[in-house]
Amino acid sequence: MTDTAKKVLLAAPRGYCAGVDRAVETVERALEKYGAPVYVRKEIVHNRYVVDTLAERGAIFVDETTEVPEGAHLVFSAHGVSPAVHSEAKELSLHTLDATCPLVTKVHNEVKRFAKAGYQILLIGHEGHEEVEGTAGEAPDVVHLVDGVEGVERLEFSDDDKLIWLSQTTLSVDETMTIVQLLKQKFPNLQDPPSDDICYATQNRQVAVKAIAPQCDLVIVVGSQNSSNSKRLVEVALQNGAAASYLVDYAHQIEPEWLEGVKTMGLTSGASVPEILVQGVLDLVAEHGFNDVETVTTASEKLVFGLPRELRPADRSKR
Repeated sequence: MTDTAKKVLLAAPRGYCAGVDRAVETVERALEKYGAPVYVRKEIVHNRYVVDTLAERGAIFVDETTEVPEGAHLVFSAHGVSPAVHSEAKELSLHTLDATCPLVTKVHNEVKRFAKAGYQILLIGHEGHEEVEGTAGEAPDVVHLVDGVEGVERLEFSDDDKLIWLSQTTLSVDETMTIVQLLKQKFPNLQDPPSDDICYATQNRQVAVKAIAPQCDLVIVVGSQNSSNSKRLVEVALQNGAAASYLVDYAHQIEPEWLEGVKTMGLTSGASVPEILVQGVLDLVAEHGFNDVETVTTASEKLVFGLPRELRPADRSKR
């Protein structure tokens, strides 16, 4: 095989979504406006490079609100928090900046609305994920987590119960709909939400991977192990024809043997991954003869979310 025969199919869209862009900029602007340190509850987004870079600039990441000194500035991550966390921050007189993705906030509002209307809410998602904890915290008495097929089997409701399903925003579209079908088989009265909760960016990145996977001997997904949407991209690649797929934070984590015998390689990145990390992979694989790079575009993304009010310029003409 000659080097000229080696090709990279570069998926688009990939990388930063509007919610991640807003969250990262929230921390950056807070550091500029208030100076270091600015505290961040959990990782602002699930990406090691982003977290380390912000930490170098003076962001301090904590697991719990109670670790933050009284009166300090605290940013809530893109994944959202429960009302209990907001209460903790208020008790400590913290100056909070909410970087929750607006699409996650939408799900929070749905939980509150349906709980008020008397529904039992079946939340499809992964146990322990920060987004799920924050969403369930809006109405813990009526939210029931459905984590995979096993989660469906554990549920029991009467025919009189009003049931509706919602989902974590970063799941696999196909996996979620499989769970929904199982839920409807068990609970025929289960209602659909007014709109799909899985975010546009998650869907778009999965569609792009589906487009390239059948042609690929290997798909590399750039993203962190704790990134739900990044891990789903690996699964989607394998389910749609890729011979192999791996998740890496950095180019140097790619094992040389992964590239052996590979003629066509796919490359994408999760929604919390800056493009510099993708470029690092392109530079590395170019050294192994993958010099032909073709971008495969399946959607165009133009959505932009405004910053928290506290960080917006006073003069709108400067925005």
